[in-house]
Amino acid sequence: MSMFHQREDVFEKSFAHVGELRFRAKARRNKLLGLWAAEKLGASGVAAKSYVDGLVAAAIAKNSDDVVAARILDDFIAVGVQQSDHQIRSRMAEFLVQAIAEMRAGT
Repeated sequence: MSMFHQREDVFEKSFAHVGELRFRAKARRNKLLGLWAAEKLGASGVAAKSYVDGLVAAAIAKNSDDVVAARILDDFIAVGVQQSDHQIRSRMAEFLVQAIAEMRAGT
């Protein structure tokens, strides 16, 4: 294998690895966000787990932060929870930082 092809192979593997880490961090973030939202909605136990699972599935299906934020905002409005889109997105950013830290710590 030529030096060029070796470098190309390393770059492609690195790109794939970073993509996988980004996906895992967002999935973990969405789980944390879903738990936070479920608590705000008054859900606990099985209901909270179901809410989180639905939110994570929607996020994976649409691969969009906008879908996640809009779903939570709609759910909050439906039950009268006072949170703005900006507040939800701020929590998303905080939970992403937390998710990355947890992944680095191996927890």
